[in-house]
Amino acid sequence: MANVPDTFEQYSDFIPDFDSFRKCILKPLPTHVRVNTLKINPEHVVSSLKRKGALFHKSLPGNETLYTVQGLVSPGNTLEYFMGHIHPQALTSCLVSLALGPASDSLVLDLCAAPGGKTSHLAQLMGNTGLIVANELYRNRHIPLGNTLTRLGVLNTVVTAYQAQEFPLKQQFDFIVADVPCSGEGRFRKIRPGFTYRDTKEKELLPELQKKILLRAYHLLHPGGKMVYATCTYNPAENEAVVAHLLKREEALLLPIDLDLPSQPGLTAWGSEIYGEQLARTFRFYPHQVDSVGFFVAGIGKPC
Repeated sequence: MANVPDTFEQYSDFIPDFDSFRKCILKPLPTHVRVNTLKINPEHVVSSLKRKGALFHKSLPGNETLYTVQGLVSPGNTLEYFMGHIHPQALTSCLVSLALGPASDSLVLDLCAAPGGKTSHLAQLMGNTGLIVANELYRNRHIPLGNTLTRLGVLNTVVTAYQAQEFPLKQQFDFIVADVPCSGEGRFRKIRPGFTYRDTKEKELLPELQKKILLRAYHLLHPGGKMVYATCTYNPAENEAVVAHLLKREEALLLPIDLDLPSQPGLTAWGSEIYGEQLARTFRFYPHQVDSVGFFVAGIGKPC
């Protein structure tokens, strides 16, 4: 099919129903919003926006805070947005915090926190209890991160600025999110004629950085703790290969994740690379199956 980036063609042997995948990424992303229960009841904000002509559909069965919205072209320009009642966020991005499921009053680390969508979602799930350390290396991203946390009424979070792969080992955490820098292939959707995915040479350097970040995250985890490794890319070198590297180095466990959305198991091998049968316990979310950003998610536990 014309106009599909060549980069994605190499994945045709493992992305199911590849023709549907091709068609999907040539269409714009739908609008997804998360209702912020730290500030408002979901019923109230949904009713308010419906009166303005927006159509709401639950994005995740049984979840009252995640919606696909039609008729709301720019949610970031609404009063509800500025009041912190809603936050535009891709559905699959929200799955990361839900997969982690942090308990109230726990100690949580978000290793790569900006722009703050996942951090604020974690705070929401924790009811503003406990403590979240939102780590973001680049200080120019601290302002938008702080703005997001303030607008959404987050009160249990502090911001740090360490390199994720060198985060100090002085404190261990109950829950950790490692949503690492990646090639971002899953974010590509054709939003206008001529728009295409641009590959970069830096992409080849990412797996080594990702392995270092994941290993440091594991060392920062309390025995009995839980972490989530996530990317928004399809590339197995940034996904299964990184998790397999951790499993070879440490006694890490792959944990089940209960998310009621269509997904595919992680790859156990690709080409000449063998990742191991246990990698089938990781999750791949494809845009033609969930109509959102493509994501890879792995739940990882540390034995007591």
